[in-house]
Amino acid sequence: MPPDTHRAIHAVWRLESARLIAGLTRFVRDIGIAEELAQDALVAALEQWPTAGVPNNPGAWLMTTAKHRAIDHLRRVERHGRKHVELGHAIDARQDSPAAVLDAALDDDVGDDLLRLVFTSCHPALSSEARVALTLRLLGGLTTQEIARAYLVPEPTIAQRIVRAKRTLAEENVPFEVPRGPELAARLASVLEVIYLIFNEGYSATSGDDWMRPALCEEALRLGRIVAQLMPNEPEVHGLVALMEIQASRSRARVGPGGQPVLLNDQNRALWDRLLIRRGLAALERIDALGGARGPYALQAAIAACHARALTPEATDWAMIAALYAALYQLSPSPVIELNRAVAVAMAEGPAAGLAIVDRLTGEPALARYHLLPGVRGDFLFKLGRFAEARVDLERAASLTRNARERDLLRERVAACDRALAGEST
Repeated sequence: MPPDTHRAIHAVWRLESARLIAGLTRFVRDIGIAEELAQDALVAALEQWPTAGVPNNPGAWLMTTAKHRAIDHLRRVERHGRKHVELGHAIDARQDSPAAVLDAALDDDVGDDLLRLVFTSCHPALSSEARVALTLRLLGGLTTQEIARAYLVPEPTIAQRIVRAKRTLAEENVPFEVPRGPELAARLASVLEVIYLIFNEGYSATSGDDWMRPALCEEALRLGRIVAQLMPNEPEVHGLVALMEIQASRSRARVGPGGQPVLLNDQNRALWDRLLIRRGLAALERIDALGGARGPYALQAAIAACHARALTPEATDWAMIAALYAALYQLSPSPVIELNRAVAVAMAEGPAAGLAIVDRLTGEPALARYHLLPGVRGDFLFKLGRFAEARVDLERAASLTRNARERDLLRERVAACDRALAGEST
């Protein structure tokens, strides 16, 4: 297949697959079947476009082909007496042909269908890992291989997660709908959590040799922007988008020439993407325009904005950041948030003040194997000149992290402790 044709098919699939699967799901009421039908259309494109050429409207071509596959599927089910009852009722009531019913399903408001697909893919009935994999598969258009590569997980593991997720949705009879009333807030929180999990894995990889995986950040941003367009009156959606935009603005500055991590205060701020910062700040302004108190994502975005507005490290309003972390802790009590507040307090008031907070966290079971706790404590101790103690904590942090780049950075800090201790003994 010519490379240009292959790239065109891949690009069209990434753009159109979610809309295609969403429309088909409303018709067949089964995400697994809908994806299979959409994949059939993709296979047809792979077979026909290399010789016939890429159509002028490739998205419409895929949609028409998928529609024909769906009609064939329905007729086969009808012939074998296995037609879904709800589909039969819908067709009988409308006295329309399968083609007419499907046309209506695919031609209605695409945004509504996409939103239904978002909420279904991120349903709380699924495990966190399954929600992430299914969302990247159905909404991101990523292949199983691409998801496995992004997460450094064996491909069969990802495939099993996706298969189990589809089976669970079918067995639980999860409706293809946007939740209403009190259920909406809880379900929306699940959607935002999945998108942020994807972003975080790209922004600070939990394992492997790379400090960042930018493709995952970009995919999370794309998904967040889609949800913000579909739910423009939900402040926390804009809060998450604002947070991701501002965090992503620092991507180029976070990695050195050799792939090594570059910490915030050492970053070249000229490399920060000002367009992404402006987009993030604009999203924060939309939250304020909607009124009401800021939620957890909006508060984290406000913290990121404090960094983004500072042209130099010295200009950072660390006291404001510490106050925002305190407000965040009130909304979502977590030892990780308190650890972050300790860093801000240390920057505003000195390392001794930060160490006092960290020392209160050392007995937290949730942080027992969290590498950043000894990492932060070791940093405070180093700044206080307590190099032997700092070395112990930094060594422990290096042993706990699963990211090779972060481990190298921590070992450099251990070496700095050794040099300081050697200097003390001379």
